[in-house]
Amino acid sequence: MTNENPGQPPREPYQPSRRELLRPAEYVGGAAIAAIFVGVVVLIATRDWMLTLIGTGGVFIIVLMVLALLQMALKPDAFEQAELAESTGHGAGPGAPAAPGAPVAGDDAPAAGSAPGDDEPTSAAN
Repeated sequence: MTNENPGQPPREPYQPSRRELLRPAEYVGGAAIAAIFVGVVVLIATRDWMLTLIGTGGVFIIVLMVLALLQMALKPDAFEQAELAESTGHGAGPGAPAAPGAPVAGDDAPAAGSAPGDDEPTSAAN
């Protein structure tokens, strides 16, 4: 089959922005700066080249791994954002503002159009 979705235009592949393309270079650069700083401090303190190289390499790897793990833990990628939008049924993610007139979590007032007595909590057995 050439057209999987008849009647719909074919989707274009995701094109990352320039900022997204350069983000890995930012992480490597930050790790390199931290490693060079530690290398200079170790070299001045010990005057031992082997210990300086070991410390510099170790700090570079540790900082790079920590930055990568934090980045993975904090920000969903484009696939996850699309999956979130699809699961909620609309394009708004979990951080989007609520629609006007929609009930707000933690609001003690009954929602518009609700019957008296609807504000009592229901048990899981119902």
